[in-house]
Amino acid sequence: MRSIKRLHEWATGRLVNKLNLLFSAIIILVVGSLTLISYQMLQKEAIGHSISSTSNNLKLVNQNLEDYVKEMEKRSLPQSNFDELSYAFVHEAESYSSKMLIEEYLRSIFYNEMDLEGIYLYLFNSGKYYEVKRLRNDITISTHEDTSPIEQPWYEEALQSQFNRSYQSLEFTTIEDSYHARAEQGYFAYHRVMRSIATRTPQAVISFYYNRTVFDDIVKDIPIEGDEQLFWLSPTNELFMASNQDTYKQLVDHQVIDALTDEHDGQYSYTIDDHKYLVIYNIGDKEGWKLIKQIPYTQINASAKQSLQFSLLIGIGFLVLAVLLVFIFASHITKPLIRLSTQMKRFSAGDFDATLEVVGTDELAYISHRFNSMVRRTNELINERYKLKLAEKNAVLKALEAEINPHFLYNALQAISTKALKNGQLEIVDMVDSLAMSLRYCISGSDIVTAQEELKHIGHYLAIQKARFGERLIVNMDVPEALTTIDVPKLSIQTLVENAVKHGLEKVSTPVTINISVRSEEHHVTITVENNGPAIVQEKLAEIRHWLAQDWEEALYKQESIGLVNLNARLKLLYGNESRLEIESDENSTRMIIILTRGGSRGND
Repeated sequence: MRSIKRLHEWATGRLVNKLNLLFSAIIILVVGSLTLISYQMLQKEAIGHSISSTSNNLKLVNQNLEDYVKEMEKRSLPQSNFDELSYAFVHEAESYSSKMLIEEYLRSIFYNEMDLEGIYLYLFNSGKYYEVKRLRNDITISTHEDTSPIEQPWYEEALQSQFNRSYQSLEFTTIEDSYHARAEQGYFAYHRVMRSIATRTPQAVISFYYNRTVFDDIVKDIPIEGDEQLFWLSPTNELFMASNQDTYKQLVDHQVIDALTDEHDGQYSYTIDDHKYLVIYNIGDKEGWKLIKQIPYTQINASAKQSLQFSLLIGIGFLVLAVLLVFIFASHITKPLIRLSTQMKRFSAGDFDATLEVVGTDELAYISHRFNSMVRRTNELINERYKLKLAEKNAVLKALEAEINPHFLYNALQAISTKALKNGQLEIVDMVDSLAMSLRYCISGSDIVTAQEELKHIGHYLAIQKARFGERLIVNMDVPEALTTIDVPKLSIQTLVENAVKHGLEKVSTPVTINISVRSEEHHVTITVENNGPAIVQEKLAEIRHWLAQDWEEALYKQESIGLVNLNARLKLLYGNESRLEIESDENSTRMIIILTRGGSRGND
């Protein structure tokens, strides 16, 4: 009694124990019920499964067998000009060329067909037949004077057939073939009467004798286990393949073959000496060949019993495992904890609106309340940080756009002064106008301009530089008309041109050519400014590339220059991190390439 009382106290004292007992009872009830139901249904399902799987298997294999038989018919049809071949059949005895044509025709059929044991061509006009065989690796052709082939039953069948053909089983026939093909391990013979197109009179009979190579390869896809038997019959119920001839005789004696219906798929049951058998068959769609498989019911029931035992083992294993899991984890499976875990997963994945409904006043309610407070505070910090970062980027962008190179203004004013001394006032006016247009363009409020606007500004800039360097400055522009409307950052191309003048033209006294080109790629647009001035020293080039590869904010605040690093930062701010500035330099030229990804800023098209 004390043991029962203690057990009752353990079961009712805690909620987790109640859950353990409840879930265990449910699992035992479900598993037990399923086991009883499966025991009653498994044998019926095993028979149905055996019929279904075997029917599908027979259908697929029988299709392959019929396709192979159909291929025999294709082989028998002349591939060359039939009129020439028909003429050769008639005049073979008197024409050497006709004989050669026939031999070449037979040799072309027999070549590389390893399933063929021999080909025979009987000619009505001359009363002889050609024999084609494979001797080691050579194909031999011989002729024989013999009229007995047309006396064979298969010839009469082919002659009466609307398709001019007949099939002959060599393994299960007692009739000696006139060609003696059975002595050559023949298995299957296909005969076809070849008629004159004009008169429809028979001119020749071609016969193909096949070995079991391909048949066995096709039939091996049908699993044969235990006492199962397999048979293959022609449309006229002539036996062509049998795994056991005695069993086939039983089928014939008990009229099982005659009981098969004309349906393409079916099954039939019969009993012999208290042994029950299931016959499953398939009738081909194309020719009507029958593929039959006999399965003893004892074998089907044995499979069902084995499956039942296996199912029982799985059921018991599942029951034990389920009960064990219930006892281990029941105390930890509570609804509030599941909700809290789910919301925490959402929060860790970046969903900062994952809050909990607080229910009750226990420890879980306190944890839920503190979690909600943490989510709200995180949202506030993220919003503040995002706004601060956005304002900082906008300020950096405006500061970058507002920077003007004082070196350029100084040189421009010096050039204007020099030109004023050497030349008349008209050229000075032109230079002043160019400078005015450049200044106006620089202080305009637009962040993004078209390539046409940027190139126009570069024209004003180069007009001033022409005054300084004269014929030493050569500029070529290769910009397709369709790309003049693309969006580019303001002063981006001008920065590269100015760099080419400063570090290329100013360093030498010889002429320098600056090439400006714009190209459209599948995912981006490239703008290249190239000059043939002095190459960049490799150490300096490596340093520049290092700073361009840094995070744009880090590179921006650690560099004192406002040139290429600033331009690279503008590209990433306006067009995303995939946009960038690349520099290449060798002994022949220096190239600076702007890569603008499509879809950045206002969307380059």
